[in-house]
Amino acid sequence: MIARLRSLTTWWTSLVPVLAVVLLVLTWGRDLPGELVAVVTLVLAGAVLAAVHHAEVVAHRVGEPFGSLVLAIAVTIIEVALIVTLMADGGDKSSTLARDTVFAAVMITCNGIVGLCLLTASLRHGTAIFNPEGTGAALATVATLATLSLVLPTFTTSKPGPEFSSVQLTFAAVSSLLLYGLFVATQTIRHRDYFLPITRQGEVITADSHADAPSARTAAISLGLLGLALIGVVGLAKGVSPTIESGVDAAGLNQAVVGVVIALLVLLPETIAALRSARRDRVQTSLNLALGSAMASIGLTIPAVALASLWLTGPLVLGLGPTHMVLLALTVVVSSLTVVPGRATPLQGGVHLVLFAAYLELAVNP
Repeated sequence: MIARLRSLTTWWTSLVPVLAVVLLVLTWGRDLPGELVAVVTLVLAGAVLAAVHHAEVVAHRVGEPFGSLVLAIAVTIIEVALIVTLMADGGDKSSTLARDTVFAAVMITCNGIVGLCLLTASLRHGTAIFNPEGTGAALATVATLATLSLVLPTFTTSKPGPEFSSVQLTFAAVSSLLLYGLFVATQTIRHRDYFLPITRQGEVITADSHADAPSARTAAISLGLLGLALIGVVGLAKGVSPTIESGVDAAGLNQAVVGVVIALLVLLPETIAALRSARRDRVQTSLNLALGSAMASIGLTIPAVALASLWLTGPLVLGLGPTHMVLLALTVVVSSLTVVPGRATPLQGGVHLVLFAAYLELAVNP
């Protein structure tokens, strides 16, 4: 019975990414009727689940923290492509899309995913245990990247409005890449043990014992299918984005909601993968996924949109408003207090989820 279920899982997780890409090719650049939007959404959900499965296969093969890094970078690269494509199509209307999507990614990962994982792990296992050294380093990097890229443009005076001048944007892009590269080197080479899961006695878990690692061939196939699934997820999300935008306009909501919905769709695979790790008491893996995704979202998106601004005609607004800056500052303070002890109770998870709910409420009713 177990072998049959495993065979069924392999079958559908291999088929759905291919189906998603085929559907993407057939629907690209077309106005989708309501019935087709429903089909696309169904395939999109299947591609998300398939992406999670293949990411876990790759992660199990390469081990932590490389596994969470693979999914974070893969999702963010595709997210960047989606943002740049929508900005190219949207003109002045999409001038804040990069800012809204990146900030949404930070709020979703640092409050939504972190809160869910801490709450799940602490309710299931008593307390959520993680390594404060690695998590603290990741949080410090996220806070620095977010401040340099999303807060400073509101206060600079070289260019009117919450925008960087060309020199400032270049500095922000290069700094983001350097910081992200330095963190990846720290996470994977010099201080890799800081980002590995730990036991309740504080011992580092170097390998999972729940199953044998997949073969190199299986991991390579899963890596390819992961790429197809992510392309399908973001491409199909772009296909339904006009429906999302028209729905937002019809409801009289702020355009920032579009960035929130895009970030929610793109980060869904990482959310599911992080929750699965939290249920297995691998909270450090969950935090690697959450904070790594936030870091990659800023560290890769800002340089990409800076480069794209060379040929995009519209303005590039990166500076946050006062309300969002308050939320970001509160998130950094609360996250710091969560990380320092190296363990968390349901209270900490609930605090992060309340912050995430406040962000969603203010996105709908600014």
